Amino acid sequence: MGIILSILDQTPIFPGETAVEAFQHTVTLAQRAEALGYRRLWVSEHHDSSFIGGSSPEVLISHLLAKTERITIGSGGIMLQHYSPYKVAENFNVLASLAPGRVDLGIGRAPGGLPRSTQALQRGIENPPTLTEKIVELEKFIHDKLEDDHPLAGLKASPSPETAPELYVLGTSVGSAEIAASLGLPYVFSQFINGDEEVALAAFAAYRTQFNAESGRQPQAIFALSAVVADSDEEAAALAGNHKQVKIHLESGRTLTVGTVEQAEEYGKQSNEKYRIEVKEPEVTKGSKETVRAKLLDLQRKYGVEEFIITTNVPNFEKRLRSFELLQEAVAEAALSEVSSA
Repeated sequence: MGIILSILDQTPIFPGETAVEAFQHTVTLAQRAEALGYRRLWVSEHHDSSFIGGSSPEVLISHLLAKTERITIGSGGIMLQHYSPYKVAENFNVLASLAPGRVDLGIGRAPGGLPRSTQALQRGIENPPTLTEKIVELEKFIHDKLEDDHPLAGLKASPSPETAPELYVLGTSVGSAEIAASLGLPYVFSQFINGDEEVALAAFAAYRTQFNAESGRQPQAIFALSAVVADSDEEAAALAGNHKQVKIHLESGRTLTVGTVEQAEEYGKQSNEKYRIEVKEPEVTKGSKETVRAKLLDLQRKYGVEEFIITTNVPNFEKRLRSFELLQEAVAEAALSEVSSA
C-alpha cells in the first residue's frame, strides 16, 4: 500500500509577520503542493486569534481554487456547530461549481476559538441541534435529498454543482469516529491534537467495525499529523523547536487543545468553569527524509491508513516549504523502493 500525502495549513502568523504575509504563504504553499503532487490542501478555522489568520475558510478556499488548477482544496474543518447547515451547503455548492471535483468539506467538532467567540458566533441561537444532526442535514442539502416530511421539504441549496463537495468528519476521539462511521463518511484522526496512540487505535477500530455502508461507500480513514523534515535529524529537531502542547480540562468534562498557556488561562476565565491546564510535549514526526519515511511506514502499518494529512509548524517559511518538498521526495523514494523489490 503506497502513501498519499496531503497538507493542512492553518495560516500561522508568526512573530514579525502580518496577516497579508501569512496568507501569501498559504497561497504559495498551495501552488507548490500542486506542483509536487500532493493530493489535497486543507485550511483551518480559528477565531479571535492573533496567531492564526484563517477565520473564514470558505473565503480562503475560493481564493486558493483561483490560484491553483488541479489540487483539491478544502476545509479542515468547518466548525458546523456554529452555523446553519443550509448556508454551509450553499457556500460549498458555490465553491464546487467554481471548481468542479476539487472541493472538500471537512467538518470539525472543536469550537475553533475561546468561549467569547463561540458566544458571538452562536448569539441568539437557542436549543441548537446536535452536531450529528447538523451533519446529517448538511449532507441532505448537499445532495438535494431532503425527505418529503422534512420541515424544509422542497428547499434546495443552490446552485447544484455537477460534482458535490466531498464530506469528511474530523476528530480526535472514539466518539468522532463513531459519528463518521454511523453516517458512512470518511474520517480523519488528528494526532497533532491528540497524540494518544491507544485512542487513535480505538478510534480507527470503531470506525471500521461500525461503518455504515448503506450509502455504498467504503471506510476511508486518514491520519493527520505534525511533521518536520530537513536534511538531517538534528536540523529537523531544531526546526521543530520546543513548542508545547497545551490542553485545558474543564470541570464539565470537555478537554480542548489551545496554542499557549495564556490562551488556556483566558479560555478558563471565559468559560466560568473550574479548569486544569496540562502542558506536554507535542507529537511531531521529525527528522531527515530517511527517518521520516521510516516513521510514516510504521504509522501506516500500525493504523492501516493510506493517506496522511501533514501540518508543519516552522516559522521560517522557506524551511517550511523545504520540509514539504523533502517529505514528498521521501515518499516518492519509498514508492520506488517498493516497486524495485516487487
